[in-house]
Amino acid sequence: MILVFGGAYQGKLDYVRENLVQGREWDCAGGAPDFSADVICGVESFVMDCVDRGTEAADYFREHRDEWIGDKVLILTDASQGVVPVERRLRDFREMNGRLMIYLAGEADKVVRVFCGIGKQVK
Repeated sequence: MILVFGGAYQGKLDYVRENLVQGREWDCAGGAPDFSADVICGVESFVMDCVDRGTEAADYFREHRDEWIGDKVLILTDASQGVVPVERRLRDFREMNGRLMIYLAGEADKVVRVFCGIGKQVK
């Protein structure tokens, strides 16, 4: 699995399309991850849904590990930079997103950070 992360609007999906894989894409804004897709983007939307439901996103990925561990590309927005939100829900999201990123980075064969459309392999 390849994990691609970076800030919002930094060109993560375009980077994946141009440099890593072209295949069926799934945007988690449409619901839970569809692990049959080649590229799963917007994972942070799923994390926010988990915050709202009171479930742990990393646990979901652990339970479904066999479905995404192969030749998939997972794309997440890094929410760990900047000012810590005042609203509890957004702080909870930021923490849960970080826990999921740590887990996925540990499982990934390759980790790429995208900034200004430029990818830098960090693992």
